[in-house]
Amino acid sequence: MIYAMFNSLNMAFFSFFATLKIQGGLAMKKIILATRNFRDTYVEQMEKDYQFLVYSKDQAIDWSQVEITIGWKPTWNEHLLTEKTNLKWVQAISAGVDTLPLKEFAKYDILLSNGSGIHAESITDHLLALLFMENRGIFQAIQQQRKQQWAPDTIPYAKLSDQEILIVGTGQIGQRLAQALTFFGVHPIGINTSGHEVAGFEKTFALSDLHTCAKTADCIINILPLTEETTHLYDEAFFAQMKPSASFYNVGRGPSVDTAALTKALEKKQLAFAALDVFEQEPLPENDPLWHTENLLITPHISGHTSHFQKAFMDIFLANFQQFLTKQELVKNEINLDKGY
Repeated sequence: MIYAMFNSLNMAFFSFFATLKIQGGLAMKKIILATRNFRDTYVEQMEKDYQFLVYSKDQAIDWSQVEITIGWKPTWNEHLLTEKTNLKWVQAISAGVDTLPLKEFAKYDILLSNGSGIHAESITDHLLALLFMENRGIFQAIQQQRKQQWAPDTIPYAKLSDQEILIVGTGQIGQRLAQALTFFGVHPIGINTSGHEVAGFEKTFALSDLHTCAKTADCIINILPLTEETTHLYDEAFFAQMKPSASFYNVGRGPSVDTAALTKALEKKQLAFAALDVFEQEPLPENDPLWHTENLLITPHISGHTSHFQKAFMDIFLANFQQFLTKQELVKNEINLDKGY
């Protein structure tokens, strides 16, 4: 009997030791589970109160200890979205959260924040490059160079400050873009859900006024998040309202655009030019007709690429982290789970 008791205690000890080993000696600490690694200086700040783990499918994880995630993987749903979950907060790395299980987060009272604002400068730079290239005829010059053509009289040009630029989405990216455009003499017009005024915009209109605004705009730029309301917002009826001389840019979400409708509109010359950085299907399939659509520029979802990403992201995360530790609340970029933004 004594031997049996000793053997039972011995087994329990080794089981406990194994748990410590799996959790790096911090079995009692809650876990921050991340989809990617961060610099040691940031990890050290997190590990004062939590154990930081970078997810690997081959690593044993005590899912009951995961209280915070940085990023999200679909395979985590079965572990973290159950009645037994201890997950309290998800910090998304991207600005868009439409691919995340928002309804389940709401069901289990899980806070969600995004990376909005990180990409504002890089996306603004991307859009300014497009606008200047379009207005100075650079796209046409590149096409003529490939054909060894010298035809200056066929290359269109315009003054940027003369253009009516409609920015659909007046969040952090839209505001940064409006600020930059104002410097170049543009008077940007904005569209948001309700039409409320936003600093930096000459005028603002409600989303319900989109078609009316499209009739006079020289360039329409989509920066909206993806929701049920904005899915295929830019459809055949929308493109029919645009001026034949106008252009359309999308750096928001791919499914906001009915791709077939845009392709058809470009073929029918309902608009002069389009630039897409996001698509309904990514990567864009090799046989997609968009590759051969005239007056269309394709970039492979690069507008948000930014230098110093970790610092910008951690400015958001660590501010939220400190508030979460003390009050279980967030101070930056909290997402309304019902609205999706």
